[in-house]
Amino acid sequence: MAGMAAFNLSSASSIFTRPAPSSTIFPLSLSSQPSVLPMRGLPGKPRFQKIYALSSNDIKVGTNIEVDGAPWRILEFLHVKPGKGAAFVRTKMRNYVTGNTVEKTFRAGVSINEADVFKETKQFTYKDGSQFVFMDLNTYEEVRLNAKDVGDKMKYLKEGMDCIVLFWNGKVIDFELPITVKLTVVDVDPGLKGDTTQGGSKPATLDTGAVVNVPLFVNIGDEILVDSRTGQYMSRA
Repeated sequence: MAGMAAFNLSSASSIFTRPAPSSTIFPLSLSSQPSVLPMRGLPGKPRFQKIYALSSNDIKVGTNIEVDGAPWRILEFLHVKPGKGAAFVRTKMRNYVTGNTVEKTFRAGVSINEADVFKETKQFTYKDGSQFVFMDLNTYEEVRLNAKDVGDKMKYLKEGMDCIVLFWNGKVIDFELPITVKLTVVDVDPGLKGDTTQGGSKPATLDTGAVVNVPLFVNIGDEILVDSRTGQYMSRA
């Protein structure tokens, strides 16, 4: 036992021995190459692609999934359990890249890859020809979307508006407007005496070109709040 104790003490002392003088210590050399390569993304913001599996039973509106190598967003879903046969999930989903909308059915309980879609806040700063330019106000990096990718959202998009830009595999695939946007009425029939907040409505043209039905009391120059999802008038700003 004594011999064993002496061996342990000797081993411990070799571990905790003071380092040699600084003149004999060599600097630790670290490789400049990471052991895992980040996915291609924005400059200065390396990311690693994350792939998660989820069950078709977890599908809900807004779920991002990857099918046939492309990212899709679930727009509608319905879990069906027939009297005979296996249960399934009927969905309506939109391709982020192409904009196509399709209906697809998944067997209940099957494994589906979740698309690694991440979001960043950017400000819409200006339009450059047919491109819409969004800027990160912290880094001043710009990302661009073509007019066809912006689509009908341009009717409610105004310079200086903060939006949510969506990325997948290091590429911009979509953006989200604020739910409530403040816009200015530039053309509308004048309000009539006696008009109140109750009653009829009339079409009004806004400073972005959108046409929205507004109450009869709204006049040119008024600022109003509009739901960007439905295009409906909400209230005066």
